[in-house]
Amino acid sequence: MVPVMAAALLVAGCSSAAPPPEVTFAAGAANVVAKPTQYCDLQLKNCSSDAGAPVVLTVPVGTPLQVTVPEEISSTPWQVVFTYRDGTGAQTDGRSPVFAVNAQKSYALDLPTRTDRLLGAQVQQYGPPPQADPETGELEFPIRASWVLTTRAR
Repeated sequence: MVPVMAAALLVAGCSSAAPPPEVTFAAGAANVVAKPTQYCDLQLKNCSSDAGAPVVLTVPVGTPLQVTVPEEISSTPWQVVFTYRDGTGAQTDGRSPVFAVNAQKSYALDLPTRTDRLLGAQVQQYGPPPQADPETGELEFPIRASWVLTTRAR
């Protein structure tokens, strides 16, 4: 009886994978926690997507967005990509620097002017080292996972 129970525990232990990491987006006193919209293993072989994972947060104009990631993300290269609308209505895409392994666990996104309105942000976790595209020869930087925020104006 004991060997059967031990085998059952071993199988149960192997089948329970840790949940993917979550990212916190905050603006002022409000915050939301996002699950990944895309999450792959280290080799980018087994991937899952969750169309319901993007989160929404009210980010008043002129308010910085604080992004906080757990160690599972900060222990790899990562960055924040974002889109905003300036005072003239022009939409612009931007990105933070790529943060080196264990360099930081948070990032404060300040837009260029106090009248710019953040439309959305995404944390991207890099996967395996870059490789050259066989057709173009250009380096490709594979994204292992992403966490998405859409904003509301106030």
